[in-house]
Amino acid sequence: MIFYFLIAGIAAMVTYALSLLVLKVALKYKLYPQVRQRDVHSRPTPRLGGVAMFFGVVAAFAVASSFSNFSLIFNEPGKVFGLLGAALIIVIIGVADDIWDLDWLTKLAGQIIAAGVLAWQGVQLSTLPIGGQTIVSPYVSLILTVFAVVLVMNAVNFIDGLDGLVAGVAVIANGVFFIYAYLLQGQAQTEYFNLASLTTAILIGACVGFLPLNFHPAKMFMGDAGALLVGLLMAASAISVTGQVDAGYLAQPDKFTLDFLPAFIPILLPIAVLIIPLLDFGLAIIRRLRAGKSPFTADRKHLHHRLLDMGHSHLHAVLILYSWTFVASVGVLAFTFVPWRWAALMFVAGLAVCAAITLAPLSRRKSREVAAQRLAAEQESIDDARFDGLDAASNTPDSLHTKEPTE
Repeated sequence: MIFYFLIAGIAAMVTYALSLLVLKVALKYKLYPQVRQRDVHSRPTPRLGGVAMFFGVVAAFAVASSFSNFSLIFNEPGKVFGLLGAALIIVIIGVADDIWDLDWLTKLAGQIIAAGVLAWQGVQLSTLPIGGQTIVSPYVSLILTVFAVVLVMNAVNFIDGLDGLVAGVAVIANGVFFIYAYLLQGQAQTEYFNLASLTTAILIGACVGFLPLNFHPAKMFMGDAGALLVGLLMAASAISVTGQVDAGYLAQPDKFTLDFLPAFIPILLPIAVLIIPLLDFGLAIIRRLRAGKSPFTADRKHLHHRLLDMGHSHLHAVLILYSWTFVASVGVLAFTFVPWRWAALMFVAGLAVCAAITLAPLSRRKSREVAAQRLAAEQESIDDARFDGLDAASNTPDSLHTKEPTE
């Protein structure tokens, strides 16, 4: 475990140092776009944080390669270089979009190419998480991998609209996922030092290193380059986990299956840790298709926009989305520690608390509206009693009521 913390720390320090450098260069040469109508911030802000995060990830992988503990990972260099190659493609596409605002088809093509490189080098779905079913056809495996990676990248990119949102959600989600992967290795007696856990630890470090400059009020954004990079690494680590446990071992009812629920957790946990991005992505696709628009058309109706419109502050909206991610991911992971009834109870209680906090502005707004209506009604009754119409008429000068005779 200490080696993972060390590598994550290296990723954090390199990312933070390079973020300061990138920020200085971006401000000097004005490498930032103008504020768009859908943006929440009010002043032009550099969007090149993804570049610093990428080099932080590369530096962490380079340092990890010098440790003998990670030798099994780098004995298959194709997977590592495939992951870093895919990350490089995504960062280039993201930076180009942050500067020149590429059309959605070009971005999608770049994402498919990056996902294809990742799958081509061996990081692909070899088993289905439900029951450890093996995917026989390599073509099916390739297609499913590309689809999953592109889906997660876009889902993460869709929620990148508030200061510190993507980085914080990624830290929470990947922290829970790292715990699961570590427990999975111990229970199923697999190798502790593997690509999935290393990728997750490095991603956590990169996000932690970037957060000081990205938390509200943000000095710099990670941009599409950073958001797509986070999505790519999250997808890659989840895909890598699916091939770690032998399907025959999972099928033994007296061992890991009953204690750790592997037939469900491997598919539920990735969904849980990505619940906010996936929900926002799904709602956006439905909304845009119903309006007859492209699924990738930008708008100002994402979940974080709706929270702001409800009356939450910028910081409160971010913390609420953090809370939903934490409850969903930890709630699913709890089924591996405690009896399912207690885990379900804690899960439902957490969701109820999150829902109450989320909807609190509506209750306050309704209370203010009721109070305002009551006050207006009381004021109107006072005015009616104080200024009766008949009294007002009786106080009117007679000349105003006398009709002049017509000639």
